[in-house]
Amino acid sequence: MTLADSHRAVEAVWRIESARIIAGLARMVHDIGVAEEFAQDALVAALDEWPRNGVPDNPGAWLMLTAKHRAIDQFRRRDVHERKLQQVGHDMELRQESAEAELDDALDDHIGDDLLRLIFTACHPVLPTEGRLALTLRLLGGLTTEEIARAFLVPEPTVGQRIFRAKRTLADKKIAIELPPPAELPARLASVLEIIYLIFNEGYATTAGDDWIRPSLCEEAMRLGRILAGLMPAEPEAHGLVALMEIQASRIPARTAPDGAPILLLDQDRSRWDRLLVRRGLEALGRAEALGTLGPYGLQAAIAACHARALTPEATDWERIAALYRLLAHLTPSPIVELNRAVAVGMADGPARGLEIADALLDERALRDYAHLPAVRGDLLAKLGRAGEAAAAFERAAGLTRNARERVLFLDRAAALRGEPESGGRETG
Repeated sequence: MTLADSHRAVEAVWRIESARIIAGLARMVHDIGVAEEFAQDALVAALDEWPRNGVPDNPGAWLMLTAKHRAIDQFRRRDVHERKLQQVGHDMELRQESAEAELDDALDDHIGDDLLRLIFTACHPVLPTEGRLALTLRLLGGLTTEEIARAFLVPEPTVGQRIFRAKRTLADKKIAIELPPPAELPARLASVLEIIYLIFNEGYATTAGDDWIRPSLCEEAMRLGRILAGLMPAEPEAHGLVALMEIQASRIPARTAPDGAPILLLDQDRSRWDRLLVRRGLEALGRAEALGTLGPYGLQAAIAACHARALTPEATDWERIAALYRLLAHLTPSPIVELNRAVAVGMADGPARGLEIADALLDERALRDYAHLPAVRGDLLAKLGRAGEAAAAFERAAGLTRNARERVLFLDRAAALRGEPESGGRETG
């Protein structure tokens, strides 16, 4: 095996195993930053040894064992631990054996518990959203600082600072690496689900830059969602989020033209939708429904399922989608939900009714700089034959978006409404 091959093997194993290793160590050393350092030490050792000795038969176990040895060495040197052992009258040899046995036993506990603790700690509400996003991708996704920076189009030092501050905040505030008490679980679970879906959304509809989608971020979010659903099988919203992400991700192959230009949902070639992801998403939705009343993610998944089940745009059950949006708006009122409801109502009951709902949002502070409000209005105005107003709305949307391809879409729609040549962008919702 060449040096490059062994390094690729190390990177692949690290991406899969790092969260499990860090999770096991973190509970013992009570500090995510220290746990990550031990895990990184094991990674460095692998980069040194594997090119010379070959990749071990069980590389994940090799990394875990190496990291455990680093932790044991540190554990031996801890003065506090030695003083505690001296108080109970053990001799030095027994102290060391006891420490090693205690650490080995703890690290060999059911790994699912450790991963769940790590997920809830990385997504702790005490951290700002940016810190939770970066820390989750670093610890649970195994992404490097450079990869996270590239995904979110921010400087690498900025991401590094976010991760550093997040770990320092957890340490300074003495946030225990444990599951929240039952009374806090719903709020804390909501934070975890939000972070995973924010990661997915940034991949599915990139907020800035030249790319319309970043499939790698979608895949990472789906992987984290599946882990969470597997660790919390009785939580309907965990399955609802998986269903939502997988059904939406099924459209990715059809969302862009060969030149990268986005394609509208109703213009997509549905034969290119990933039917395996659709099936998996519908199965996850079924699990969520079997567990009780659907929550916000489950309802959004049910909306996505209406599109997935329609083999043609004309077969879409817009009445059901509008009804589901009414339920969602009742459950979690927000201007964004209302805007989406305007689109669905516009399709189900006509553009005039949809425009009425959209116009009621014009004074919403949260949507003041949101490009999709004028874009939705532009589409509804165009359907009503009000071309001049529609063109102006799309031009305003183009001025608000930070995504280059989305800007092309809006300007092309405006140009078409004014009878001017388009630049060639075909973009989506």
